[in-house]
Formats: sequence, C-alpha cells, structure tokens
Amino acid sequence: MAVYDELSDRVVLITGGANGIGRSMVEAFHLQGAMVCFCDVDQKAGSSLAKSLGERAEFGTVNLCREADIKRWVAGLAKRHRSIHVLINNAARDPRIALEKVTAKAWDDLFDANIRAYFLTCREVSPHLVKGASIINFSSITTHNGPEEMSTYVAAKAAAIGLSRSLARELGPRRIRVNIISPGWIMTERQLREHVTPAIKRGLYRDQCIPDLNQAEEVAEVALFLASDSSRAMTGQELIVDRGWIHG
Repeated sequence: MAVYDELSDRVVLITGGANGIGRSMVEAFHLQGAMVCFCDVDQKAGSSLAKSLGERAEFGTVNLCREADIKRWVAGLAKRHRSIHVLINNAARDPRIALEKVTAKAWDDLFDANIRAYFLTCREVSPHLVKGASIINFSSITTHNGPEEMSTYVAAKAAAIGLSRSLARELGPRRIRVNIISPGWIMTERQLREHVTPAIKRGLYRDQCIPDLNQAEEVAEVALFLASDSSRAMTGQELIVDRGWIHG
C-alpha cells in the first residue's frame, strides 16, 4: 500500500464503513494516520471495528435514509473536529428485483439510500470542507454493463455520476474536488455469501482483462489516491476499478 503522509491527522468521513469496501477504507485511512469517522446501520460491526482500531476511529449509528440522522451526525463531527478533509459516500443497497416487481415504494426507498443520502451528506459536509478537500462518491460498474433485475440500483448509481460532475463544477472554485469510484464485482463477504457463484467466478476470469478477482482492499487504495494530494488536479472523473471487466 502506498503511503500518503499528507493524510496523517486529516479528518475523513466514510458512510457504510462497518463492512465490505467501507470497512477496508476505514482500515486503510486509519493506517495512514487519518482521523476516521464512519457510520453504518450495523451498530454491532461498526462498534467492534472502531474498538479494534482504537484511537483515531469514531463510529456513529446513522440511518442515511433519515435526513435528521445525517444532519445530527455531521453537525456533531464538525463541532468536535471543526474542519473536514475527505467525505466518502460509500453506503449502498443493491437488491435484485425483476422490473415487474419493482413497486414505487421500492424505487423511492432505493433512491433514498443510493443517491438522496449522497446529496444530503454532500450538502451538510460542504460548509466544513477545507481548501483542497476531496469528495469521493461511489457509483458502480453496473452503470456500464446494465445487469438485469437491477434497474433501480443502476439508475441511482448513474445519478451519482451526474451529481458528482455537477458538484465538481460548483465546488471547484473552493479548491474542492469531487470524483467517482465505480467498482467491478468485489469479493466482499456479502457478495460471496449472496451472489458470487462458481459460474460467476468463471465468467469474471474469462471476461476481465486481468483474470484475478477484485478485492475490497484494492478499492480502498484507489480511495486513498483520490483523497490524497496526488490527485489534486483531478475532479469530475470516474475511476473504474474492475480489472478491465467492461473492456474484456
């Protein structure tokens, strides 16, 4: 893992940090010496992670579908830490639902979780971001390959790209950059448990340019780069982390 000395003591906010890619990012930024403030609805996993990391790790139980929860969380962090250097919108929900079974409520609920929460966190954090700050919003490889039974999720993740590019323009004069990470199929515990079959693995080996399975720790390394000063000339950009799956 690359070392970014400038991340030491910076305040980093990460949503959905208790498990999967989020957990890997919490651990990676903590190793860099950052003050990592992360939230999740999984109180047990989040509290356990914060306890294991010790100093410079702060967990909050936050339902990102509730505006009041987001406002309370961000206001508390801003009061304690004053300035914020990095915001990473990672939390998401990606159920498989056939088109004819997607209710209006399911559509609204998924948009609340997958894009409304991004807008709200960006809005609430923005006044506290310092010059040179970085916002990283997560989209998905699905916006490029459009898998079946994921139309709502794909639509929301496409919206995350549009939101990010507009915010890059709006916040740029403050020297705040906004970029996007779109992971491929990442071998998190949940994905392995719920969705990754032997057939899926064979297909990834066949279709990716580089025939290795993608790991959460590798996505975290891309997030470190986008949070660091090494990416200071980049904004409004989407980085696809998929070992060339969509180009295979």
